[in-house]
Amino acid sequence: MTNRRLMAVLSLVFAAGLAVGAYVSMDDVSPLTPSAHASQSRRGKPQSRRGKPMVSPTEARERDYYAPNSETLQPDEIRVIALGTGMPTPRPFQAAACFLMELGNGDKFIFDIGDGSVERMFALQIPTAFLDKVFIGHLHGDHFGDIGSLFVAGGIAGRFTPLRIWGPSGATPELGTKAAIEAMEKMFAWDIAGRLGQTDIRGFATEITEFDYKKEQVVYEENGVVIRSFPAIHAIDGSVSYSLEWNGLKIVFGSDTYPNKWFIRNARGADLAIHECFIAVPDLVAKYNLTPEAALQVGTQIHTAPEAFGKVMSMVKPKHAVAYHFWKDFDTTPGVYERVRSTYDGPLGLAEDFMVWNVTREGVRERMAIIDEHTWNPPHAYPAEPVRKEDLVGYSPEIEGGRLDVDDVIRPIYEEASEALGRKFEYPTNK
Repeated sequence: MTNRRLMAVLSLVFAAGLAVGAYVSMDDVSPLTPSAHASQSRRGKPQSRRGKPMVSPTEARERDYYAPNSETLQPDEIRVIALGTGMPTPRPFQAAACFLMELGNGDKFIFDIGDGSVERMFALQIPTAFLDKVFIGHLHGDHFGDIGSLFVAGGIAGRFTPLRIWGPSGATPELGTKAAIEAMEKMFAWDIAGRLGQTDIRGFATEITEFDYKKEQVVYEENGVVIRSFPAIHAIDGSVSYSLEWNGLKIVFGSDTYPNKWFIRNARGADLAIHECFIAVPDLVAKYNLTPEAALQVGTQIHTAPEAFGKVMSMVKPKHAVAYHFWKDFDTTPGVYERVRSTYDGPLGLAEDFMVWNVTREGVRERMAIIDEHTWNPPHAYPAEPVRKEDLVGYSPEIEGGRLDVDDVIRPIYEEASEALGRKFEYPTNK
């Protein structure tokens, strides 16, 4: 065959291939992706060569992440969101311990509320009226240090009822939850006084339920939800873990603890078992700057080492295990994972902030949440009450005397509001 004839045959084969390829691509045009081969119809809309109109991607598609308030929680489902998974020292990527549990009946429960977690809680844009039930595992700052933030910010943002708090007693009264929360309220005395007559402060109160940390007991039973407390071993007497049961589902939250028989007994067969899994001892020395002696003591005796976490989960056999309480970085996570896998081969999630688990009787789905970092206050569930001017604490004469006269620019704001809302807002005399 001459070179000319060979080139002609090859050209025909190449052309036929293009035609077949174009036919197949036009026959199977994706409804989401406009084809590069689409022609223009007489109306100007892109069409395939077979006349099938293209469809621009305007309709919602299934997400592989959770976007707050974009997903209907089913009546028989629990959604668990990690709002703090880190270590005792702060870092932007991981707040301290906090897990939110949202039930299909509308109930919401907060387990631990460590430093930085309320910022993440507000990112979910849940009305704070429904974020009013907090269960504290123990009184280390990285497990309840943000209770003051929820107390104040929740009250400002729409919680008009007391913040309800459950927590363990201590070996002595001053080491218990009641003493800690009462001290917190005293700490915010100036804050509360400064809001009198300024805003609705009905939410600036607490209801404390302190229970015996030594007992295995029901500490909450409402609306078909049963929450049990059982002892934990951590630092000193006064640490507990919790289980939540509802609609045939069980979630267990360990807070901080050395491996113990109470957790094994109460967590067996749980749908989701959340247990601390502390950073590996070598990283406590290299990354956390502990001495070897301190790393061994803290990492294996006060907390649960990854190997021990795995052994606990091998005994519990949950549908899904969740490990938290370590810095989840590219150079620390592999060590934690390998050590856990040396003793446990079941379903496992290594938690980080905004990780989400949807729990049903069919199984557990694990994803990440994507949040808006520029959120404002969540919507109010109930209307605020008007404030009373007579409740104002006000200023002393010395401080009042330092007021600058800016009436000429402030008074028009009151006039503007009166006109816009059809109500007369009296300009304050400040005297």
